[in-house]
Parts: sequence; structure tokens; C-alpha cells
Amino acid sequence: MSQRKAISQFELLLIANQIIQDHDNYIDGMRATSVEEKDDVLVFKGEYFLDDGLPTTNTPAAFNMFKYLAHHLSKEFTLN
Repeated sequence: MSQRKAISQFELLLIANQIIQDHDNYIDGMRATSVEEKDDVLVFKGEYFLDDGLPTTNTPAAFNMFKYLAHHLSKEFTLN
């Protein structure tokens, strides 16, 4: 694996939220609010569009977006 750049959570969330807003599957209100690193994988969390704790039609889109971020950004960044 190539060298990954160490970055703060704040900076990474700025990058992630820009990617979300620019993505074709963006839904109004979709944003990453936190990120942590587990076994070299960045785990993004945020609004899952739940209704009384139950998934809505937008929930899978949010889940897939966070998965997309993890897949792409984990190759490039590590948290410092």
C-alpha cells in the first residue's frame, strides 16, 4: 500500500462532505458528522434518515455513501 497522508478528523470531514455534495447520489441533508479509523479503514457516520429508529427509503443511499467514502478515502488518508 502506498504511503497515506495523516490528516485531522476536521480536515477529513471537510473533504468527505465536499465529495458527498458533489456526488450524483447526494440527498439534501446527507453529511458525514464523524469519522474514526478501525484497522486502517476510515469509518464515516452521519445522518441515516431514520424514522423513529427505522430505515427509510433514503437510508440505503446514506449507508452506501459512507461505504463509498471509506473505500476511497482509506487508501489516501489516515487519522493523526
